[in-house]
Amino acid sequence: MNFKKFGLTALFAVLGTSAFGASIDHIQNYTAEYNANMAQQAAISPTTSAYYNPAGIMRLENGTYFTGGVQLAIGKETMKYHTKDGDGGDYSADLLAPIPNFAVIKKQDDRAFFWTFGGIAGGGDLEYKDGVAGIKVLEDALNNTMLAPGISISNAKDKGSWAEGENMYAQTTIGTAWNINDKLSMSVAGRVVYGWRNLDAHLDATADLNTPLGTNNQPIIADISSERTAWGFGGQIGLNYAANDTWNFAMRYDTKVKLEFEADADSKPFAPLGPNGPTLGFEMFFPQYADGVKHRRDLPAMLAVGASQKVTDRWTMYYGANYYFNESAKIDKDVVYTNITKPGKTETGMEYDNGWEISVGTEYWLNNKWAVLAGVNYADTGAPKDSYSDVEFALNSFLVGMGVKYRPDEDTEWVVSTSHYFYESADGNFKEKYDGLANAQRYDKNISSIGFSYTKKF
Repeated sequence: MNFKKFGLTALFAVLGTSAFGASIDHIQNYTAEYNANMAQQAAISPTTSAYYNPAGIMRLENGTYFTGGVQLAIGKETMKYHTKDGDGGDYSADLLAPIPNFAVIKKQDDRAFFWTFGGIAGGGDLEYKDGVAGIKVLEDALNNTMLAPGISISNAKDKGSWAEGENMYAQTTIGTAWNINDKLSMSVAGRVVYGWRNLDAHLDATADLNTPLGTNNQPIIADISSERTAWGFGGQIGLNYAANDTWNFAMRYDTKVKLEFEADADSKPFAPLGPNGPTLGFEMFFPQYADGVKHRRDLPAMLAVGASQKVTDRWTMYYGANYYFNESAKIDKDVVYTNITKPGKTETGMEYDNGWEISVGTEYWLNNKWAVLAGVNYADTGAPKDSYSDVEFALNSFLVGMGVKYRPDEDTEWVVSTSHYFYESADGNFKEKYDGLANAQRYDKNISSIGFSYTKKF
């Protein structure tokens, strides 16, 4: 095996956190009410409509509405790797991601204005204190590797590598809505998005360098601290159709948000083992984190459709679906990676499939003050196997939520909710990527969310 191939293997321990939610970067969990009932696409609610069904705010009573809340994602992201000699490695990071939201609606007769602020994508902060699965790949790849005639490597061991990263996108949206007729209303809005994707990683390993003159234990140390940021702008259009007293239908289209991330990085490469080894660093094989470079990672366009059904005066059912146009967005497609199985060759980015999700929810009023909420959601992210890295893996999920709504008076509403994401664990591509040098790894997540919101009508 050539040394360049080893170097890439060693440097696979890099971080990029993933969203808790449906698409590659998108999250739809803007509000506490969504946390309990995910089918908000056609809901008429002072708490959620500004986010999910802005055209539907025309069905609200006249007035000014303020909503403030927070969702807190708590959980663990895990990867498992088994070495060639049978020893296993389990690596995990705790997730703690608070996502605040604020919204203002001003509705008067046939016109309304709305503003929202909060997270739109990302997954918060992750810290892998005990390293990542790529470290075990390093050990497998190095042991008994020949660098040159009479020069080999053995006894490769990790001494305390770690990785930490943050991935979050904030948005603010300003728009207006109006009635076309008694049944049909429309909304348009503009959106500003700011995204940041940060990485801090440290590789600390050793290996024995065996030569005709003897064996020397050599350190393998590399560091990177990189911050990638981007601004983007997008639009939104919505329609709401109140068919009758029982059924309400709605749609919303969010345009693609072009985001060109620029990295501000400080990195320290590690020196080669042996006379023929090049000096390598994290940025050589993860070029999107190299200092000063720019790469596109857009938020894909999204189409949301839904319906609400008033079964009785107290009971309402909700149905919704989202479709994410990942294929038409540039999601790290311009990043050039070294192909370790073909020295000297490169490969550019990766292709994502379009993503989708479906939801069903319900709301039942026990009396004039208290209601119970519940919902389920299934999401297919469209992320291919090749997109999984040590800590960035967008897995398909099944989401279950419940909550309560309290109205002490006609102008005040409180919501408390909880949900849990059941992710479909999946294998990665270490075997293929490292040409048989590595074994299989498996990715999994376990995330719960709690939400709280307060809405006041003035």
